[in-house]
Amino acid sequence: MSMFSRFLPKRKPVEIKNNIPKEKANIRKTFGLYCHSHHNTSGDKLCPKCTALLATVMTRMNRCPYGITKPICDRCDRTVQCFGPHQARDFLHIMSSAQKRMFLRHPMMAFKHKLASMGVDYAKYQQAKKIDDKVKAREETAKKRAKDRKAKK
Repeated sequence: MSMFSRFLPKRKPVEIKNNIPKEKANIRKTFGLYCHSHHNTSGDKLCPKCTALLATVMTRMNRCPYGITKPICDRCDRTVQCFGPHQARDFLHIMSSAQKRMFLRHPMMAFKHKLASMGVDYAKYQQAKKIDDKVKAREETAKKRAKDRKAKK
C-alpha cells in the first residue's frame, strides 16, 4: 500500500443486477406477439401450446444454475440442456421469428435486449481470445524450450 492510498477514492464493489424480471417480461411479450400472429389469438391469451412452452421457460429460468448472473437464454450455452432439444428449438424459433415485430411494437425493449445479446457475444469473443492467447503462449514456450535443448546438445 502506498502512503497516499488513503487519499484515493474508494472503489465501489461491483453491483450484480438481477435482469431476470426484465428478461421474463421480454419473453412474455415476444410470445404474445408470436402467438397473436401465428395462432390468431388476441389480448393476453395464448394458445395452449405457447402457454405450455412459456410456463416451461419461466420455470427453467427460475431454476437457472447461473442464478441472477444468468446470460440471455438465446445466447446461453446451456439452452438445450435446460429445455431439451425440442423445447429449445421451439423457444429459439419463437424468439427469432418475433424479433422484427418486437422492434416495431416495443422498440426500446428490443433494442436493450439486442445490446445485451451483443454484450454476451463480445464477452464470449474476449473469453475465446484469452484462451487462444494462452494456447499460443504455451506453444511458443514449448518451441523455445525445444530450441534451447537442441542448442545445448
